Amino acid sequence: MNNDGWQQEGYPINDFYSMPLQKATGKDGTQAFVEVSFPGRAVRAAIWKVHVGRIPVYLLDTNIRENSREDRDITDQLYGGNQEMRIKQEVLLGVGGKRALAELGVRPTVFHINEGHSAFLAVERLREMVQEEKKPFAEALEITEASTVFTTHTPVPAGNDRFAPELIDRYLYGYYAALGLSREQFLALGQENPGNVHSEFCMTALAIRLAAHTNGVSRLHGRVARGMWKHLWPGLPVEEVPIASITNGIHARSWISNDMGWLFNRYLGTRWMERPADQTIWQAISRIPDEELWRTHERRRERLVAFARRRLRSQLERRGATRREIQSAGEVLNPDVLTVGFARRFATYKRADLLLRDTDRLIALLTNKERPVQIIFAGKAHPADSPGKELIRRIIHFIRLNDELRRHVAFIEDYDINVARYLVQGVDVWLNTPRRPLEASGTSGMKAAANGALNVSILDGWWDEAVRDNPGIDVGWAIGNGEEYRESEAEYQDDIESRALFNLLEKEVVPLFYDRSSNGVPRGWTERMKASMRTLCPVFNTNRMVCEYTGRFYRDAENRWRDITANECKKARDLAAWKTRVFREWHNVRVTRIESDHVNELPVGKMLHVLATVSLGNLLPADVSVQVYHGRLDSHGEIVEGAATNMAFVSQGSDAVFEGDVPAIGSGQHGFAIRVVPFHPDLSNRFATRLITWSPESPG
Repeated sequence: MNNDGWQQEGYPINDFYSMPLQKATGKDGTQAFVEVSFPGRAVRAAIWKVHVGRIPVYLLDTNIRENSREDRDITDQLYGGNQEMRIKQEVLLGVGGKRALAELGVRPTVFHINEGHSAFLAVERLREMVQEEKKPFAEALEITEASTVFTTHTPVPAGNDRFAPELIDRYLYGYYAALGLSREQFLALGQENPGNVHSEFCMTALAIRLAAHTNGVSRLHGRVARGMWKHLWPGLPVEEVPIASITNGIHARSWISNDMGWLFNRYLGTRWMERPADQTIWQAISRIPDEELWRTHERRRERLVAFARRRLRSQLERRGATRREIQSAGEVLNPDVLTVGFARRFATYKRADLLLRDTDRLIALLTNKERPVQIIFAGKAHPADSPGKELIRRIIHFIRLNDELRRHVAFIEDYDINVARYLVQGVDVWLNTPRRPLEASGTSGMKAAANGALNVSILDGWWDEAVRDNPGIDVGWAIGNGEEYRESEAEYQDDIESRALFNLLEKEVVPLFYDRSSNGVPRGWTERMKASMRTLCPVFNTNRMVCEYTGRFYRDAENRWRDITANECKKARDLAAWKTRVFREWHNVRVTRIESDHVNELPVGKMLHVLATVSLGNLLPADVSVQVYHGRLDSHGEIVEGAATNMAFVSQGSDAVFEGDVPAIGSGQHGFAIRVVPFHPDLSNRFATRLITWSPESPG
């Protein structure tokens, strides 16, 4: 940062030859390369490999002599350049990444796209099957979709990459002919509104359309994602949009301090490292004596304070501060004081300045003589995010109000994984204040909890389910009750939640921390530490997360890929032909008549018998699923929180007749509608065609 507290960016040059990387080699033992077509030229990328534990990670590098000066810069930096640079990077990542795996002999049967940036890999898979294996596009589409998993990570619309159709023309034009598609057909794969030729090409929409499984990264984010992308399934109630959720987790061994790890080994055994998702192991946390747990945590806080002082000193020296200012870095923070940590990307929705809304109250909280508090901030804003940089600047200016505040508040610059480790391993409280529901998951609070810190957080992302799934267990503190506000109410929301945060700190958090037994141990605090670790550690870890992805998505995708490609891809071919027929005939599908044993009142527990007459055109009754969609009516007469019950085929005349029963499952006003969706046993999910027809009285 400069002397005014404004973030400055620096981009150190990575010398791959002096880093823990190695050349990824091909069959001949020399470094492997991939080639990607760009307008009027081919761009080559060298493949490098780095081992992260037991996992090889492959990196693409265009900074090689064969490329032009412009193309050598493609892989220079993550956040640089304009939209054209962005699409170059994403073509290289998706297309080049897929080709790199093939070049190295790695041929997965299932591909997992994390965020839309790499979604062009699915397009490259289509090209391989159509151009090289001579499969029809429709057949290749079924195979690609069956074996692709997509995870969306952002509930913020601006975080989803979109490109003008002209940029897609420039960099993907060759794929139109390669796939046998018109320009309009190719663009429709990624357009949110395919009927509009000027509609931008959205990478998230592309990934959703080409994946059998889509998920958000927390339960709340799954709900938000269904609302964000429901328009890709026109007419479908938002709660049925096929976007699931698998909550993120942390790799515990990478984040738990050695001190805390040794304590775990003593009382839990080493199995917590081998089986971190086993809840029975973590129950032994209760056996750790309060004194040992507290002394271990105090050591980590002391190391954090010492680290912060060293970093602050180097920051001041770098900025050319006076000798007095540099010496004062040794007096910043106190290893015995309640320490709050706030470290993350400085985006405005994360509200790093929530406590600064009442500076007088904050100063009184920090400088209380009997129960002082200190805060350590760290993090970076996106290089192009001036409002985020202004948040940092505002915090720096607050710290400089007087010498007393300098001893209670610190901002550590150049946030990285090393700074993060010291913070999550040493703070007492981990503070998180996003504007709900804009935090997809968040993982820093999980890392802090695994080290014994207590979370004080808005009920957003992972913390929402951490609290709601454990009623009656003091795993930390929730700011508010999960209220959501309109964008126009942001100022009011900030005011309300700022006061709620101050109340929590003043009335609960600070008093509990300083309530000490005769030997100086805050037993109420250590009891919360144990409850938090015992409850959260076995759930919010990568072991559970990967097992969940495997059980819910990977195995299904693998089995579907094998099934659909067996017998020379017969099922893929048949499913593609069936879809073609359904799409051609769907405009003829309509509900022509509904009959029921209509009564004004139906006792709870009784059934309402319904007959539906449906015109199917040239489709067969076996091609569709006719359903009664029923539920409680809201004040507008719309069905809310509805449920679908399949109807049985009865007879076929000029139209088909189906029957079913609607259960009266609760009191109040209820209603029902009839809907028709395509049905085939090999569909990846029941709404995979994105076709649905409602009866005229439908809520759809």
